[in-house]
Amino acid sequence: MKRIKHRVGLAALAVFALASSAWADGEGRTARVPLLPKYQQECAACHLAYPPGMLPAASWQRLMTQLPQHFGSDASVDPATLKELSAWLGANAGTYKRVREEPPQDRITRSAWFVRKHDEVAAATWKLPAVKSAANCAACHTRADQGDFNERYVRIPR
Repeated sequence: MKRIKHRVGLAALAVFALASSAWADGEGRTARVPLLPKYQQECAACHLAYPPGMLPAASWQRLMTQLPQHFGSDASVDPATLKELSAWLGANAGTYKRVREEPPQDRITRSAWFVRKHDEVAAATWKLPAVKSAANCAACHTRADQGDFNERYVRIPR
């Protein structure tokens, strides 16, 4: 009987450990999901390949259906790529409290959590030549390309 309880306990612990790795970590950062090579190829050609957990699935779905008018650019992809990317983004989209809401115009930079986390950044900082806009995460987050937005790796350009 003790062996059964021990095995059940170990199984429960394993399930909990696996489930918790898919959520945000203790500091509120999104869990890092390995980027799909096709996503990296298509999206990072123009901007940071944003971690899929930064937006809810509904936002990603709308963004993917609007690629011909993607924030002023035509980011169209072939139907097979569209299907593959849409499925991956939907499966890895943010589901935790911080990103459950859909931000205005599906912009990460207009989400409540983004505004709250960046409220101390002066408006002039976003306009610096090295920064250009709030969407340029890598200008300040030195590990943004790795999906790591921990504050200890922030270096704000002057």
